[in-house]
Amino acid sequence: MPDLIKRTAGRFLAAAAVITVAGSGAALSHPLDGLSTAEIAAVVQILKDDGKTDADSRFPLIELQEPAKEAVLKWKDGDPEDRRAIVNVKTAKGVFKGEVDITTKKVLSWEPVTGQPMLLLEEFLGAMNLALQNPDFVAALAKRNLKPDDVFCLPLTAGAFGTPDEAGRRLMKVPCYVNPTQSNFYAKPIEGLFATVDLTSQTVVKVVDTGVVPVPEDGWGYVQDDIAARKDMALADPIRAATLSQPDGANFSLDGSLINWDMWSFRWRVDKRPGVVLSQITANDGKGPRSVLYQASLSEVFVPYMDPSEGWYWRTYMDSGEYGFGIFLSPLTAGVDCPAYAKFLPAVVHADDGSPVEIPNAICVFERNIGDPAWRHYEIFAQTPDKPLPAEGRPATELVVRSASEVGNYDYLIDYVFLQNGMMRVMVGATGLDAVKGVASTSMKDATAAEDTKYGTLIAPNLVAPNHDHFFNFRFDFDIDGQNNMFARTGLVPATAPEGTPRRTFWETKDEMPMTELQGRYKVNPATPAMYHVMNMGKETKLGHHPGYMILPENSVAYSPLDVINDPPARRNAYIEYTFWNTAYDPKERYAGGEYAFQGDGKDSLPEWVKKDRNIHDTDIVTWYTMGFHHVPHMEDWPVMSTMWKGITLMPYNFFDHNPAITIRNPS
Repeated sequence: MPDLIKRTAGRFLAAAAVITVAGSGAALSHPLDGLSTAEIAAVVQILKDDGKTDADSRFPLIELQEPAKEAVLKWKDGDPEDRRAIVNVKTAKGVFKGEVDITTKKVLSWEPVTGQPMLLLEEFLGAMNLALQNPDFVAALAKRNLKPDDVFCLPLTAGAFGTPDEAGRRLMKVPCYVNPTQSNFYAKPIEGLFATVDLTSQTVVKVVDTGVVPVPEDGWGYVQDDIAARKDMALADPIRAATLSQPDGANFSLDGSLINWDMWSFRWRVDKRPGVVLSQITANDGKGPRSVLYQASLSEVFVPYMDPSEGWYWRTYMDSGEYGFGIFLSPLTAGVDCPAYAKFLPAVVHADDGSPVEIPNAICVFERNIGDPAWRHYEIFAQTPDKPLPAEGRPATELVVRSASEVGNYDYLIDYVFLQNGMMRVMVGATGLDAVKGVASTSMKDATAAEDTKYGTLIAPNLVAPNHDHFFNFRFDFDIDGQNNMFARTGLVPATAPEGTPRRTFWETKDEMPMTELQGRYKVNPATPAMYHVMNMGKETKLGHHPGYMILPENSVAYSPLDVINDPPARRNAYIEYTFWNTAYDPKERYAGGEYAFQGDGKDSLPEWVKKDRNIHDTDIVTWYTMGFHHVPHMEDWPVMSTMWKGITLMPYNFFDHNPAITIRNPS
């Protein structure tokens, strides 16, 4: 193995040094708990004992096979559990999907996989190794006065375009960067050169060299020591700390996977693909817990770049389905990623060989009061000269469940936020580094600048950050006071002014209640304002309203001009065509991009499922929401991006009899 490969593998191991081999694991207490370290190890052993696998087998996926929803809802503490796992396994005989009963130690099913499973770390490192040992690639580096030991390569999923050369292959593209002299691994791209690698045959299919492009000279480090060493920058003066604190301890309780806080109760786990999964979310209005959501989780992430050049057109990543948000959870830092007083929790995942590993501090749970009122009112008519009264109000406190996944150059924070007024927020924070392209231009005054920046922005000398999109699809299995739910769109439409009124314009509400899946697709358009909500028509509040929750798009709507019919990457992710989708509950339909995203063709995906046009009225439904943003980079993005937050709010809509926040006590 060349020194470069050893060093690169060392970098991954260094990054994973915080990932420790997991122990035996604690006993589980609920059917929706994630697989323990002992259970993951048991799955691998059961398959080996059954002759299905051996020491050379590799595991793209080991995750909980959830029990039937009906069984979970009937389950009581102390009931026996039937624990099962779903696996994808690469063996000498091919790739298989299996179901393993951990309780009885039996393999229940074992079938060939119909698609391409998720990426393995060994494949990632192997693709780089194949490229750097290929004579044509080494010769192309030599044209640039570089040796294999001078560079760092980043194998990337190649997308899927339905071309003949994709058939029977598992492809990755391998571009490279000059080894960093500072903290930034992406500062010096070797543009115009990449290899196409087939992971199945372990061969380099093609080396593409479109010509030498100048390599940027600046290392663009972003850590404090790198910045302090620069002549063109100066570290800001220290500021007095403005910190969050909780000197009296937390108000939430943590019992295994169960978290209780204020009115809220829910369970958490981590799966390799979606990352954090929250289940059985209930709100207690003082009369006992009421069901709001059976489950909430990330479904898919689609990041297409808008540069059509040969080295960039294929960069159309499905970050969750191809790479995995759970396996790429990074340890959170107290005082930076989360308040120092937060409760930090580990995530149990698995290595390529199936052995359990633990990512420490993968999740943080904390309360925060950022100085905002939950509500207030100043009553001017109650004031008297001799006894002025302050405004009446209560401070707002919220509970945050946070994780951060580093997928390539981007770091994505996912927050599930619970409020005392019955609202929930689902937030995505995007930070990390721009993906950059090497160019000849060092200034917008250069003759080459117009062409170099046709599909992006010059953010530093010899560096363009191409335009791109980020789409995040979330799966919300609402169970508003039970499973018989329905989705509604309440539009705000012009109303006819009654005779005799001097007003000429009004608006009123108009309800739409889709009955089937094809009717339950909606594009959010600011020009046609509306409310979108899930309700239980079989239940009533004391005033006769049907309890529900609204989904407020907030700042998360991203209009997509991509052609979901004719453009292969968009067709694989055609859920971006609508903001809202609604489907009849099916436990097999978990990911909007399909079970096997790697080189998938979109035939197993949310837009295809809804063609069944199943009933979604007064039944168990799942609402899918696509949030996102278009990223036109700018100089302030470099060398590291400020965190940009996008999100939605789930707001009670006639669910409670009054504002739940009215019961907040004033601080003593």
